[in-house]
Amino acid sequence: MAGNSEPLSPRAKLAVTAGKAAAAVSRAAGRGSGSVIGGRVALKLDPDLLARLAAHLDVVLVSATNGKTTTTRLIAEALRATGEEVVSNALGANMPAGITSALAGGSKARYGVIEVDEKYLAGVARDVTPKAIALLNLSRDQLDRAAETRMLAERWREGLAGSKAVIIANADDPLVVWAASSSANVVWVAAGQEWKDDAWSCPSCGGVMQRPGDDWLCGECGFRRPTPTWALSGDHVLDPHGSAWPIRLQLPGRANKANATTSAAVAAAFGVPPQVALERMYSVQAVAGRYDVVNYLGRDIRLLLAKNPAGWLETFSLIDPPPAPVILAVNARGADGTDTSWLWDVDYSRLAGHPIRVIGDRRLDLAVRLEVAGVDFQVFDTAEEAVRACPPGRIEAIANYTAFQDLRRAVGN
Repeated sequence: MAGNSEPLSPRAKLAVTAGKAAAAVSRAAGRGSGSVIGGRVALKLDPDLLARLAAHLDVVLVSATNGKTTTTRLIAEALRATGEEVVSNALGANMPAGITSALAGGSKARYGVIEVDEKYLAGVARDVTPKAIALLNLSRDQLDRAAETRMLAERWREGLAGSKAVIIANADDPLVVWAASSSANVVWVAAGQEWKDDAWSCPSCGGVMQRPGDDWLCGECGFRRPTPTWALSGDHVLDPHGSAWPIRLQLPGRANKANATTSAAVAAAFGVPPQVALERMYSVQAVAGRYDVVNYLGRDIRLLLAKNPAGWLETFSLIDPPPAPVILAVNARGADGTDTSWLWDVDYSRLAGHPIRVIGDRRLDLAVRLEVAGVDFQVFDTAEEAVRACPPGRIEAIANYTAFQDLRRAVGN
């Protein structure tokens, strides 16, 4: 158990107060939650503030290319079953400034459940001394500035070497396994890997991966899938004792069952039984607007976030079958990454039979890709026009990061 909270130094208190004031000004100006600017101000005044704020917490870090915001939320719910207070960056501000802002509001909490951007994981782990770290997946994302996935895995591997944390890692992702293998205490989870295009070469030696069935191994150096102790099996979580626990979620899709499986393994590391953890997860209906269904212009629009090829692949498996209309929205602003070449890695032929409406800053880039894929689509300048072009009833709306925020504002969510 983490010790009692040490009183913050005068400098740290000043930093927290100044950060909260900056955040309040940002909110009043209509510039979002203010968590990032507030954290930046606080860290400028006290560069060690993140470590000080985490000192009294049992911290869980969650990192991945996809699914980290949802998994963070599920773990936080599971740990609340202990009756203890949990502080978390629930809205996904996952770099040091946003994390600092979140922890500044958790002086009475016992647990800190923190989503961390993949590039910052090693540094944040060094600052907050986590009790557990969940590693879900690694795949290509934000190609204009993110490190190539193998380099990212190497950064994780070096940063986690010698960590005393329990590492809860996806045994089905070779990059995650290689990154986690430098750690002494790893719990392997068979969470699955739908997207395999970033894991065809061995991260250890560069050899070609072989994938017999659900297994994987490198024929050249012998690097291979470890034996998991937790597993997703259909609609159940299999625990280390072989017991099967039903997953009942309001969140859709196989990917969220995988997130729940990892979350149950993390909760168990803190003494929460799988049955209790999974029951708590049922209360989560949406995560930062994702999966929300919004009524707009007489249509029910389900909002789905997909930021990269792996995320789009998972999302296509969630949507209602044809002829359900689908709105696709793509931007390429700073938070999205400005390189849209990843659109060519997505198999849009899976949308055949759906009436497709295309919006967003980069709608013409997406239109060219859909044209090549041979699916029918129409391009619109605004969300309102795209929605009016759909018949009354349900619409599936899939958007990348800033396009998702634009869409939420447009439909009043």
